[in-house]
Amino acid sequence: MTPHDTPDAHLPVLTTAQADRLRGLVAAALERRHGTPPAFEGDTAAVAGHRHPLTNLAQRCRVTPEEAWPELVEQQFAQLAEASQGGESAEELLAGTRMRLVAPGAVPADGAGQFSYMRAVAPGLNLALALDAPTTVRLLNDQDVARAGDPDALWEAAGRNLSREPFRHEEVRLDGHPVLHSVYGDSVFVASKALLLPELAAEVTGRRLPGAGALVVVPTRHLLAFHPITDGSAVDAVNDLATYAVRAHDEGPGSLSPRVYWWHEGRLTSLTVIDDERQTISQQPPAELVDILRLLRGLDRAGRLVATARPVDVPALTASLAASIDALDAAPDGLPDAFTDAVLLAQASAEADPDADRVETWDAWVAALQLGTALFTETKAVTLMLGDTEHTVPATGTEVRGDARAWLDAFYLTLVTRERDRTTRLCEVPLDTLRAAGPADDYVLHWIDTLQSHWLRRPTDDVVTKLVTTMETSHPEASTRTPKDFLDLVDYQPVALFHRLLTQDHEAFGKALTEALGHHARYWGDSAAPGARVALGPLALACLAHDMDFPLDMDQPYLPKYLLGRQRLEHIPG
Repeated sequence: MTPHDTPDAHLPVLTTAQADRLRGLVAAALERRHGTPPAFEGDTAAVAGHRHPLTNLAQRCRVTPEEAWPELVEQQFAQLAEASQGGESAEELLAGTRMRLVAPGAVPADGAGQFSYMRAVAPGLNLALALDAPTTVRLLNDQDVARAGDPDALWEAAGRNLSREPFRHEEVRLDGHPVLHSVYGDSVFVASKALLLPELAAEVTGRRLPGAGALVVVPTRHLLAFHPITDGSAVDAVNDLATYAVRAHDEGPGSLSPRVYWWHEGRLTSLTVIDDERQTISQQPPAELVDILRLLRGLDRAGRLVATARPVDVPALTASLAASIDALDAAPDGLPDAFTDAVLLAQASAEADPDADRVETWDAWVAALQLGTALFTETKAVTLMLGDTEHTVPATGTEVRGDARAWLDAFYLTLVTRERDRTTRLCEVPLDTLRAAGPADDYVLHWIDTLQSHWLRRPTDDVVTKLVTTMETSHPEASTRTPKDFLDLVDYQPVALFHRLLTQDHEAFGKALTEALGHHARYWGDSAAPGARVALGPLALACLAHDMDFPLDMDQPYLPKYLLGRQRLEHIPG
């Protein structure tokens, strides 16, 4: 390789030859201004007590024809010479100052001790105040902040001014990849809008940030990109954003940070680990985010999230389920996925058979029941019918293979099929075992505790106390892992119905059931996904109420009436 194609050691966006030419132009420009040539240290030119980082200038040169470099360099140092040197009035500072994210090395060496007000907001990012002057942008020092008078008023004004900075927005959609929101513009303050991410997200997406927050990158001063954490696609978004950030940071101009951050509850947390010695970058999300991503992946896999749930091909799903069951003898760890597919098949059957009066629909519900029971309790080998063929679910031991949400589905299935002995066996599964099986919000575990206590005839006062705890912990503020719409419109509805069931209030239960089905319709909209066809939790509670002689309207949407009214009940082996 030659100097004309080898990246420069200190300015790698240029070749060695290009970087040497740039240093020559910088040396000439600074010597004309200061009467002495600068010394070059790494990516910096030092002269007359001032240090001039050259990385951003090199990035600008990379995309500029070389014949225009002399003019670009002269313009750079002319602007610096004309930059504000301080002395602005308090009114001018309040009008022109913006909050700004800067890299830790943004403060010049000769300014040490003059920027004590700055603070770190995350690894690789400091928060500063910058004055947007007509031709340049200058970081405020401690004297400037003091001259503004009330520091709180200055920070408040800086936030307002930042929110008004213009930007452009586009959605980055690539086949098979999650959507990324790209926010960019000419202003050097665009990336700093990450400090106002909830407001920015609402402006560009029309929706509030979810409780789980968002993934965000700020690779250059002119660019940020983010992905709201609403479903399991956030797992893939981590890698997509990481690739995006490193490339944009390396190319510039105005490089800021190559890291991926997690915006959550008003804080930025870095996911990125940079090993300077090995020159590697990796992503290591904090444990709390890992739990959220695992939970969302599980909700996606089970078809619970309307944003990602898709219609299914019933014959194809039936064939896939049959193959999964046939493989269980050799691969018992496939039981959780087989159960998930079985629940989806039972729900999907309602498209062609909304009343559940066909034997093949009943077979699908029985398959889900058998697999759900096998996930959590010791079972004998049983034979299932799927279509016209028989398939054997092998005997299982006492090992619990499912998590808390799978337990709830299995419990609901025992209520729908009136398999009371199985209900009791599920309620004997220790709560600590379910807690250790996978991440779940506290309210899910409290809800299971309530159901188990009620079914095993614990004292009513204990059941009521546990129900109250379930209600209190199901507020979105307390449940950061579960998407708010799913929690409010789907997950909480069986809890509300159980409350009315416990009080034996027939009229209130009927009203709550109507509301629950309305919420189900609102959540799923016109989705053709299996989960939209049957409201499993409300159906289970309605079946329990029906068997307790609650008067119910048997012709309601999302409640197959042959299941609700016990007209389609047959002997279930095992």
